[in-house]
Amino acid sequence: MDALRTIARVFRRRGSLSDDELVSLAKERDEDAVRLLVRRYNQRLFRIARGVIRDEAEAEDVVQATYVRAFTHLDRFRGEAAFSTWLTRIALNEAYGRVRRKRPTVELCEIDAPAEGGQVIMFPMTPRPTDPEAAASRQQIRELLEASLDRLPEAFRMVFILRELEELSVEETAALLGLKPETVKTRLFRARRLMRTEIEKTISANFAELFPFAGSRCANMADKVIACLRKHARW
Repeated sequence: MDALRTIARVFRRRGSLSDDELVSLAKERDEDAVRLLVRRYNQRLFRIARGVIRDEAEAEDVVQATYVRAFTHLDRFRGEAAFSTWLTRIALNEAYGRVRRKRPTVELCEIDAPAEGGQVIMFPMTPRPTDPEAAASRQQIRELLEASLDRLPEAFRMVFILRELEELSVEETAALLGLKPETVKTRLFRARRLMRTEIEKTISANFAELFPFAGSRCANMADKVIACLRKHARW
């Protein structure tokens, strides 16, 4: 038990190391450093891969392939860009490569591809609400947002994911996607507007289902009214 606690303390201490420090350790085949880097960037890479592929299982494959490619070619990482940028570009290339192999005629305007390019990886999950109804509501909202995001044109979808989900700056997003900062701003504005339109379209189609009062509730109300009328002097 003491040994396990010591390992946990060391792991937590290493978690405060910078990317560059962890990469240096990973180059020496330090497995703990690799695990820490994987945990650090799982969420970002999965979101990016999912945004391109639009399939969760294949997006997970993309993430795993990205890590394998990165950690087996760490000698190619020169530190000219941040490790996170280098890793993200590998993930984008891997994801876009799969899209091109499936769709050889992908229009250039749809692709903002940048210039670069085994364990089962578990992805962080949001804590489950204790209330089953709240959990179901959260699930429905998440599915609605994901479906709306999937329907965005790819160029807008990637900007939205990097800026809104990953909270990268305009400059970081522009560098990753090979765009001008002004283009990033324009695409984010249009992505937000399209997302709002998609959500409103989905929701408005279900307006007729709001505040349902049918079935047994409707029948019971009729019975109650009749019962009251029968008791009324003027009936």
